[in-house]
Amino acid sequence: MKFAAIIPARYASTRFPAKPLAVLGGKPVIQRVCEQASKVFEQVMVATDDERIASVVTQAGFHAEMTRKDHKSGTDRCYEAFVNSGCDADVVVNIQGDEPFIHPSQLLCIRNLFDSPETDIATLVKPFTAGTPFERLANPNSPKVVVDDNMNALYFSRSVIPYLRGIPQEEWSSRHTFYKHIGLYAFRSQVLKQITALDQAPLEKAESLEQLRWISAGYTIKVGTTDIETIGIDTPQDLAAAQEFLDKGGWE
Repeated sequence: MKFAAIIPARYASTRFPAKPLAVLGGKPVIQRVCEQASKVFEQVMVATDDERIASVVTQAGFHAEMTRKDHKSGTDRCYEAFVNSGCDADVVVNIQGDEPFIHPSQLLCIRNLFDSPETDIATLVKPFTAGTPFERLANPNSPKVVVDDNMNALYFSRSVIPYLRGIPQEEWSSRHTFYKHIGLYAFRSQVLKQITALDQAPLEKAESLEQLRWISAGYTIKVGTTDIETIGIDTPQDLAAAQEFLDKGGWE
C-alpha cells in the first residue's frame, strides 16, 4: 500500500498571515512539518496557493504543488494537489501545515489504522488527563470526540461530550475519559475524491467542523489514540511558545 503525506499551506491567515514562512528554531515552520512527515512517509508534498511558500519548500528539498486560492478547506486543497501531481498513492495523509511538532509515532499510528481493509478515513485523538479543569474541556477551540466500542467516531463537537448528568463539572475529567481531537486525517484516495464532492452538511455548518460532513454522509472514521500533545501554531503567541519549547530542550 502506498502512502503520500500532503501538507496544505496557504499564505493568508486572519490571525497569523504568512505563518508557514515564520521562522522557528532557524527553520520555516513549513519546512519543519515536511521534515517530520518525511520520517515516516516517502512521498511528501506541500499543497500551497503561494509561490513564496512553494519556493521555500523546494529549496528545502521537498515537492510543492500549486493549488487554487479559493479552497474552503485543507482537505479540498489536498485533493487538488493529489490530482494535479499525478500521485498514485492508495492513502493520502493530510498533515496540517502549522503542526511543526507532529510526532513520527502519531504518523505511524494513523498509518497503521489502514492495516484494516475496512478503514476508509482515519484520525487521532488524545485523552484529556484526569483532573483537567472543566474550563479546558469546554474550550471550543479543542473539539471533542466520542467513539464506539470499535474506536469509530460517533460525533465531533466543540461542546463537551458526553454530558455527565448529576456529576459536578469540576469532577467530569476524573469520572470519564474525554477525547480531544488531533487534526490529522488520512483517506483512501477514492474516498478523498468522494468526500470533496459532498455538499456541506447542516451539522458541519453548525459546528464548523468538516468531519461532520463525512459522518452525515455515512462514512466511518476510524480513530487512533496518542498521548503526545501537539503544538499547533495559529498565532504569533503560539510561535513564541513553540520557540520557548525548543529553547528548553524540546525535541526536534
